Amino acid sequence: MSDGRVNADPQQEENMVKPPVKRSLTLLIVTYFFLFFGSIASSLLAKYYFVYGGSSRWVSTWVQSAGFPLLLILIYFPHYVLKTTTRRPFTRFTLRHLIFSVLIGLVLGFNNFLFSWGTSYLPVSTSSLLLSTQLVFTLILSRIIVKQKITFSNLNCVVLLTLSSVLLALDSSKDKPSGLTKTKYFIGYVSTIGAGLLFALYLPVTEKLYRTVYCYAMVMEVQLVMEFAATVFATIGMACEGGFKEMVKEANHVFTKGPTFYWTFAILANVVTWQLSFAATSGMVYLTSGITGGICMTALLAMNVIGGVVAYGDVFGGVKIVSTVLCIWGFSSYTYGMYMKMKKEEKEKGEYSGVKTTEDSVEMEVEMGNVKDDVAAADDRA
Repeated sequence: MSDGRVNADPQQEENMVKPPVKRSLTLLIVTYFFLFFGSIASSLLAKYYFVYGGSSRWVSTWVQSAGFPLLLILIYFPHYVLKTTTRRPFTRFTLRHLIFSVLIGLVLGFNNFLFSWGTSYLPVSTSSLLLSTQLVFTLILSRIIVKQKITFSNLNCVVLLTLSSVLLALDSSKDKPSGLTKTKYFIGYVSTIGAGLLFALYLPVTEKLYRTVYCYAMVMEVQLVMEFAATVFATIGMACEGGFKEMVKEANHVFTKGPTFYWTFAILANVVTWQLSFAATSGMVYLTSGITGGICMTALLAMNVIGGVVAYGDVFGGVKIVSTVLCIWGFSSYTYGMYMKMKKEEKEKGEYSGVKTTEDSVEMEVEMGNVKDDVAAADDRA
């Protein structure tokens, strides 16, 4: 992996590769592509497990983080195979990084559990739109935790996306699947909102943690520890509830598509796509910011809504159409605002940088192509 940060310590610079801006911009595009694919595929496959007979929320929680060994490829290949960095894996991975990664991972594990509860009861389209409520809390917490500036573009985006969820809530009675009690629907509704709130906390907290790392590979190392901790949380739940035995029982006797589809799509494909989604989310937060990563993910919720309608026949009435349009409108307004701000600074400074990069041992923060010359923030990151 190419490095995307700077550190004034000469000894650290020896273990870093300073890539050109174009290479870092390519990394950002590739990261968003995996976020796009992983987010949509994981949401649909999570529902696939429940649609065809799966019933264990702990199994659904476990598969969301159990693919953490896949991150070893992103950690070790750049140094030992691709030779794109001289930094050895886990170099300068401190005790502080370890402790915070474990704590965040445990919170992430509980977040996955809440998501599983919501997914088991709600249609994909409904849960996807409900998750967009996390954005308003991400903005607030980003302001508190990482001093994120509140601008018209990000505030307008948050308002539109939140309004889309409010509209959905007002029309929720029409969207309740047949045979599902009001109590279970309420549990799914509240669980999904809770998952959104925890993820809103996850984004700015990880952004603050990533300010102490200095390369993309180190981000994957932190993510590996987080996912490991989340897997331990899910494994304990699985063991207490007999989840591993239940997996065998579901595969052989319950899952309507048969054992092959169960292990291939409901389990293995879920493991891979969830890991892609979480790893890409971490990459987006590192390369841009927590609020930008949240907005990019929320924009994909509109695709999840459409995916739920196509794959599972979810009802796509007038309210969902309006909610989806508001999601797209909010993201488009934010992207346009960032574009105009970038163009303005490009004109004023005569320079452009696509993502966070290194120049003359001075760290610069870039959000969607916007260079922020905040000296205090740079000192804090160094």
